[in-house]
Amino acid sequence: MIDLHSHILPGLDDGAPDLASALAMARIAVRDGIRHCVCTPHIVPGLHPNTGLRISARLALFREVLNRAEIPLKLSLGAEIHLTPDLVGGLHNRVLPCLGRGSAFLLELPSAALPPRVIGFIAGLQAAGYRPVIAHPERLRWIEARADLLLALQKQGAVMQITAGSLLGRFGSRARFWSEYMLDHRLVDVIATDAHDEQRRPPLLSAARDRAALWVGEAAAHDMVHGTPAALIAPRTEAAIDPRRGVTAFLPAGGQLSPAAGDRV
Repeated sequence: MIDLHSHILPGLDDGAPDLASALAMARIAVRDGIRHCVCTPHIVPGLHPNTGLRISARLALFREVLNRAEIPLKLSLGAEIHLTPDLVGGLHNRVLPCLGRGSAFLLELPSAALPPRVIGFIAGLQAAGYRPVIAHPERLRWIEARADLLLALQKQGAVMQITAGSLLGRFGSRARFWSEYMLDHRLVDVIATDAHDEQRRPPLLSAARDRAALWVGEAAAHDMVHGTPAALIAPRTEAAIDPRRGVTAFLPAGGQLSPAAGDRV
């Protein structure tokens, strides 16, 4: 299996606090059948000011540690990127890393309130050649009021990634309901761990894959933890990336993406 969303790299965000924790997480992941982990620490201005270069350096060091410990876990570069106005510029100059070697990236939408013009914003990202993977939509607090946006975002080209723990009830009944709702309506593209530690939020994926199979069948559930993640991290075509075709036209006055009560598409 491929885990597309993990905070396993030590000391970069609210994930693994140190190397011992990161190694314990790696061992748990391998025992569960995960063979490839995309490392996605938070990038949040003012809180977790990570960059592609910083994440890449930490990943290289951790890869060496895994090799010395003989832990067979492949690592790829990524990040969980908070919604900001200059996403296209950051992605193009690699300050904001895409997932693996692809043109998809993990996007964290604001949880408390729906950001304005989000459909147009996603369209602008697509026009520039980047494909957003929406992180844990089942845990967004505005989902009850605008569940219709999940299908609209997916039709716009966004990839939907739910958390394994949500499907197993680890984030409460609400997140479980919405993850099941999304499976029932064929709105799930990827299941990932969003692992942060070895106990409270461990890197476990197989049980959620098996549970998802009850809705979509074994083949489709396997795709959610292998086939689709593999396609998303595959090498991109640079010719498809055009930073001049950005998202400025979809921003509200002032160029800010502050949350709003409703979508203004």
